[in-house]
Amino acid sequence: QVQLMESGGGPVQAGASLRLSCTVSGFPYKFDTYCMGWFRQAPGKEREGVASIDTDGSPGYADSVRGRFTVSKDNAKNILYLQMNNLKPEDTATYYCVADRVNGGYCDIPLMGYKSGDWGQGTQVTVSS
Repeated sequence: QVQLMESGGGPVQAGASLRLSCTVSGFPYKFDTYCMGWFRQAPGKEREGVASIDTDGSPGYADSVRGRFTVSKDNAKNILYLQMNNLKPEDTATYYCVADRVNGGYCDIPLMGYKSGDWGQGTQVTVSS
């Protein structure tokens, strides 16, 4: 059974840093054949893409977080990370990780309009001013 579990969220002050982790298990294929991403959803708002990492290891970021957030993937430990620096109150949301795969091919998760893949349950990040 595919499972993705996010951790590392919590309440912080503006300007602080957090590192989110997404630990995966039960994947039927090697972890490095999956593309992955981080999305977030604030109360009353649509879910939005934050960062992604493709099967080549190349990252992509939403404009709102570029330069502050860094996505990375440890293929040996089956963990996806999101390092978040200089957090702002507008970063407050529940953060979700997602994984997807294309048989035998390149994979990348678009940060807009994406609704497929396997999702975790989320971890809450609250940034106070």
